[in-house]
Amino acid sequence: MEQALQIVQHYFELVIEWAVILCDVIGVVMIVLTAIRGVIAWIRKKPEARLIAAEGIAIALTFKMGGEVLRTAIVREWQELLILGAIVLLRAIMAFIIHFEIRSERKLRGDLPEKDGTESKKKIVISRQ
Repeated sequence: MEQALQIVQHYFELVIEWAVILCDVIGVVMIVLTAIRGVIAWIRKKPEARLIAAEGIAIALTFKMGGEVLRTAIVREWQELLILGAIVLLRAIMAFIIHFEIRSERKLRGDLPEKDGTESKKKIVISRQ
């Protein structure tokens, strides 16, 4: 019985390790794609360049944080758990700040829906200087 449990645990850890790698790779790819899209938008002087960058980074952070949370399932020592907890906390703070930035940018652009759920009719024109 114990041997079967060890086999199940081994495969569980293997699946978790691959899921962590997948989440990390998706996060890195999202960061690279976001950087490319952001730079192209910035070169073209599009006013939504900051919004593109912030939204892409927020998505990438979500995947990276998911990978860190999955890592906690196979932690063997308390010190590793504390380090992972600190990483998750820092990434959560970064995600909060980025979401605040996205909301502020959308509010500035007039892209946020009104409180009753309808789209705002006014649009703010950002001058290109």
